[in-house]
Amino acid sequence: MTINDTAVRLVAGLGERAGLAVLKLLEPELAHGIALRALAAGLVPLPGPVTTPRLATTVAGLHLPNPIGLAAGFDKNATALAALGQAGFGFVEAGAVTPKPQPGNPRPRLFRLRRDRAAINRFGFNNDGATAVAERLATRPEGAVVGLNLGANKDSRDRAHDYVEVLVRCGPFVDFVTVNVSSPNTRDLRDLQGHAALWALLTGVMDARGNLPRHIPVFVKIAPDLTDRELADVAEVALSSSIDGIVATNTTLARAGLRSRHAGQAGGLSGKPLFDRSTRVLAQLNRLTHGQLPLIGVGGVASAEDAYAKIRAGASAVQLYTALTYEGLNLVPRIALGLDALLERDGFATVAEAVGTGISDWL
Repeated sequence: MTINDTAVRLVAGLGERAGLAVLKLLEPELAHGIALRALAAGLVPLPGPVTTPRLATTVAGLHLPNPIGLAAGFDKNATALAALGQAGFGFVEAGAVTPKPQPGNPRPRLFRLRRDRAAINRFGFNNDGATAVAERLATRPEGAVVGLNLGANKDSRDRAHDYVEVLVRCGPFVDFVTVNVSSPNTRDLRDLQGHAALWALLTGVMDARGNLPRHIPVFVKIAPDLTDRELADVAEVALSSSIDGIVATNTTLARAGLRSRHAGQAGGLSGKPLFDRSTRVLAQLNRLTHGQLPLIGVGGVASAEDAYAKIRAGASAVQLYTALTYEGLNLVPRIALGLDALLERDGFATVAEAVGTGISDWL
């Protein structure tokens, strides 16, 4: 048994609160790896599916037990899907995955910003590659809604083709895919959000989707740092390209107001400081798309109130990741059941009824 194996069993055996306290003492990427391995080994107690008639919803044809999803980046290589499917999430997104395996950027590349309840990462799409991930997805557990975040290799000469290649290899084994053109950690990737580049990219992806053995929804994930004109371009392309929805948003390059000592690190900022910025983008997109496209709200969700605010700003579902590093997986059922209570308090019979009812608060 290796030192890492021993650490996995030790942390898992402490219970979630004590185990989380120990993980916070470790280097962030090491702590994440230990937590993921403990999950995959079945050493973490999990609540199972969490749903109520009020929380159950349908987004782009996906039937979700609740609208609380796991954002991409937590399980990059689809190694813990069985456990994550029992952690209370309504849906889980693995990845990002690129055609070829790649190590990503040099370590350290993940930083906790404790005073800001945030994180900065510059992973650079480190993953095992589409072939290895496809093999894991082929044996994924039944019953959970599982998606995959599509990426492009750093050294690719045709990044648009990279997305298609990952879709072709992995698409038959997932319930949806997300085209990630908004990671700040692969040089020039965000250029693909421009009108012409995004149209060409999504045209190729949608053509490839049509050749899959079954229809799956395709989302596109955008940055929170786009100008109003750039957001309008994204909305126009989205409405005319037959994609199924937009994920808003990825991490930000902004650093205003941070207090933690790692605030100056390069990379994408996630967590609490991203909440307002990403929610304003969400509301703008809802207005620009006239409510015709499902939106998934990501960025700073750490409570039922946060999830509810994003839903009222136009999100049909939400995703989280960074808050788990501070609160643990027991946060997931707390958010879901807390959201149910908020919906009941305000007289909504379903979460779908609440979508977009608070857009004016953000515009």
